[in-house]
Amino acid sequence: MEKKNVKVIDARNMEPPEPFVLTMEALDQIGPDESLLLLLTREPHPLYRALEVNGFTYKTERTPEGVVEITIWHKA
Repeated sequence: MEKKNVKVIDARNMEPPEPFVLTMEALDQIGPDESLLLLLTREPHPLYRALEVNGFTYKTERTPEGVVEITIWHKA
């Protein structure tokens, strides 16, 4: 999953539902060759279901510093 263009939302200092709203708005703007990187302090379980329902794939990783990095892209 190598995407040429990556948009980043750093939501580590945001309160719900702002990260969810910003993520869904950003996903409306990305194309098939783009991805979105969302940075959070905890896993957004409600977002995962919304991504699946709306045709997106995602990969979640936690950094050693405790940052949750979620890479999101269109399903192939």
